[in-house]
Amino acid sequence: MGIYVEPLILYFVLFFSGTISSISAAPPEAAGFSIAAELAKMLLYTLPSLTLIWYLVIRAKSIWIWIVKPGKKDIIACLITFPCLLITGFVIAFISSYIGGNTVQVSFQSPGNIIGWVILSISCLSSAYLEESFFRFYLLTRKEDLNLNAASALIVSVVLFSICHIYEGPWGFLNSVISAVILAFLFLRYRSLHGIAIAHGMYNIAVYVINSLLIQR
Repeated sequence: MGIYVEPLILYFVLFFSGTISSISAAPPEAAGFSIAAELAKMLLYTLPSLTLIWYLVIRAKSIWIWIVKPGKKDIIACLITFPCLLITGFVIAFISSYIGGNTVQVSFQSPGNIIGWVILSISCLSSAYLEESFFRFYLLTRKEDLNLNAASALIVSVVLFSICHIYEGPWGFLNSVISAVILAFLFLRYRSLHGIAIAHGMYNIAVYVINSLLIQR
């Protein structure tokens, strides 16, 4: 049981606690995008959390069998992952528009200037790296340390990732389940952290861009 203490503590402190807060909190009033709030989130949560995960990952001996240095495999993984995530999101949004309910139950406030978009893009990419570093890299590369086979590790990764997005409603939860399977499969297939993390971040940015275009219409 002791081998699961570290990943469980990381999960509950860095991800699950925020999910519970999002579910229990009252819906926020509509407000514009805040550069200060986004910077505070990156500096006080995302980057420290990412540093902690990578400190623990580097200490694990099993990490060295994985090639972390960016390379051609990351470009291939990114080019496959990004359209897969987009297609998944569009299909679920299309189905939900006919069956009922929203794809997500959260508000996406888009920036109103170039500086805001730059800050948002950096925030989306750093958040994607945080999630991929834990849910894919940390969990899947240490599956032997956790006494998990490849299938079990993949299931654990998908379940934990999806639970963290349950606040987005049933359609958002379904989207996260399918996306998690895609991300985990491609991570294991190409052993690419950077490719799937960049694709994940690009998808998050695309959500804001699409939302901004819809609002303008």
